[in-house]
Amino acid sequence: MAVNTERVKLSGMSFDLSRRRYLIAVAGGATLAGCLDSDGGHRDGNHRDGNYRDGGHSDGNYRDGGHSDGDRTLSVTSAEQYSSPGCECCHRYATYVQGHLDTSLSENTPSDITAVKRRHGVPSELRSCHTLVLDDYVVEGHVPADVVATVLDERPRIDGVALPGMPAGSPGMGGTKDGAFRIHAFDGGRADGVYDTR
Repeated sequence: MAVNTERVKLSGMSFDLSRRRYLIAVAGGATLAGCLDSDGGHRDGNHRDGNYRDGGHSDGNYRDGGHSDGDRTLSVTSAEQYSSPGCECCHRYATYVQGHLDTSLSENTPSDITAVKRRHGVPSELRSCHTLVLDDYVVEGHVPADVVATVLDERPRIDGVALPGMPAGSPGMGGTKDGAFRIHAFDGGRADGVYDTR
């Protein structure tokens, strides 16, 4: 049986999908329309993982650049975000991050966002719609600022951290959080385990 496939381009990345998977993805995309919604989600649950850190955090929400994650300042000398063309949640995440930075954020929209991700060693399975570079660390996707602050404080020997996809309720995204966010570490172009869970 021959399967018809569709070539789909999303946020600068191309995918080959069967017609059925394409329709499922489109329907799922309507659910993820939180990217276009300004409602925020709530983070909850205990922070615990065996790879990097162990501890707790307070509840709060990540709505439109709010500082519900402890108002931790991200002390860096350079901050640059590469956003996908036409992606509103990328801009909302940039606004959220700028509210935590002690420096200015430069926001760019490259024509080939995938090339930017490759250049910064972001593994394909951990990619999201935007890539943030803070000094020597790469932050992929809608990672909460308190996790980024911990990376900057602890200075682990990794290239960066990533929250894959565009999960509802994460910073810069709309919608309601459904389950824990698993923030992954990566190094040398490969995933390197779970860094944190929120």
